[in-house]
Amino acid sequence: MTSELLDRALVEEATKKSGLVWVQGPGAPARALWHVWHEGAACLVGDGPGEQPLPGLTDGAEAEVTVRSKDKGGRLVAWTAKVVELAPESEAWEAAVGELKGKRLNAPDGEAMTGRWARECRVLRLEPTGTSAALPDGDLAEAPLPTPATTRQPIPAGLPRLLFKKRKRG
Repeated sequence: MTSELLDRALVEEATKKSGLVWVQGPGAPARALWHVWHEGAACLVGDGPGEQPLPGLTDGAEAEVTVRSKDKGGRLVAWTAKVVELAPESEAWEAAVGELKGKRLNAPDGEAMTGRWARECRVLRLEPTGTSAALPDGDLAEAPLPTPATTRQPIPAGLPRLLFKKRKRG
């Protein structure tokens, strides 16, 4: 019983403090996702225009969550989660979105984003099942997943000269 409580406390504290978790749904590659910890679960928003993809995360499925250290970036704990999709504008959805909107950086539509999330996105809760996985010993490095993301425009021609210009000492 004591080890269960310690495991649950480790999962909660590590996940609360880390702004990024690696989540792997059934049949999908692991992805780095931003989240908030709210009422005993990691809450995510995605699968809409301009939001993070949530492949393999379906209501009722299980997912593997790996939490990294905010300071060093190394793995702290891995845990199994039950995926729960929240119904748009339900009480649980409103509570989760209230926390998520405060952490969403650079939203294209500002305060109107919650309406867009209700229409076009999914809000998920990753609820710990109480099962912590042993961390692997080896390196899990993989090639980056393909993405349509790109820079907006080429760097200005003069930028390298500005960055690498020798400063005169005076």
